[in-house]
Amino acid sequence: MSLINNIAPELITSDWLNTDSVISLQSLRGKVVFLHGFQMLCPACVTHGLPQASAVRNAFSQQDLAVIGLHTVFEHHHAMGKEALKAFIHEYRLRFPIAIDMPDPVSGIPLSMQQFGLRGTPSILLIDRQGHIRFHLFGHIDDLKLGCMLGQLVAETDITEACRR
Repeated sequence: MSLINNIAPELITSDWLNTDSVISLQSLRGKVVFLHGFQMLCPACVTHGLPQASAVRNAFSQQDLAVIGLHTVFEHHHAMGKEALKAFIHEYRLRFPIAIDMPDPVSGIPLSMQQFGLRGTPSILLIDRQGHIRFHLFGHIDDLKLGCMLGQLVAETDITEACRR
């Protein structure tokens, strides 16, 4: 089931790192959201996904675009706990907020991963200013294609806001 063009469900998290408070997707309305699902032991996440997420954070104004990491562990659960993640974030100098996906003790697939239909890591979700999921990808995307999509989403204006001016 595709969630494209639907309002993004809220993240179900056990904790947040790199932020002083819990972040809701609702609270980010008015901004484009780049949601990056990753695991710290995922080679593609470490070599491509996380550097790309960091580059996006540095390339766009934080007034227009929010980068959120979602550490969504569906394998090697014991090796990727919160303390290991903190060290990983420090060593890789990640500067954007990172949510820890709530584990599901029954299936082993974290709850946010389930509700967003993530097939694995790395995964990218792009959410527009009104909270609609506009893009969902499992795997790698070219930097230029991603930049083009993000630029288009950032350039979009909320029609209701534009009419109020």
